[in-house]
Amino acid sequence: MTIPDETSFGIADLMLRLGAATLCGLMIGFEREVRGKDAGLRTHALVALSSAVITVSALSLYAAVRADGGDADPLRVIQGLAQAIGFIAAGAIIVMRGDVRNLTTAASVWLSAALGIAAGAAQYRLVAAALVLAFAVLILVGLLKRHILPDKHRSDDD
Repeated sequence: MTIPDETSFGIADLMLRLGAATLCGLMIGFEREVRGKDAGLRTHALVALSSAVITVSALSLYAAVRADGGDADPLRVIQGLAQAIGFIAAGAIIVMRGDVRNLTTAASVWLSAALGIAAGAAQYRLVAAALVLAFAVLILVGLLKRHILPDKHRSDDD
């Protein structure tokens, strides 16, 4: 992977990276919003955008440190993001009378963060492929569950 130097993050590049992340978050959030979930458009968009901002910042700082002869590891930032988003996603999960709810919403928040990280790193093919698969899971599998599987396999998080 080629890490761009600090000067290659022009405004167009930044807007593309941050815009791709935000768009992914909005798209996943829209699906959740349509289903009446609390974590909808704004939550997913902000999670994806913030992940992209932190990733771009880490890559930029990496380039600056390397230019000064230092050694840095931008992957630590991604590791920290993965841990932090776990807390947010866990907060969406509800356990009531032995039933676990909102697991899909928690997973979609986690995915928004992952898409933000990938968009921030300018990995657009990865973003596009993951987004297509995410919608296949959220929409197509959701339809399958509603129309083919018996009621006991359904949850309030569809």
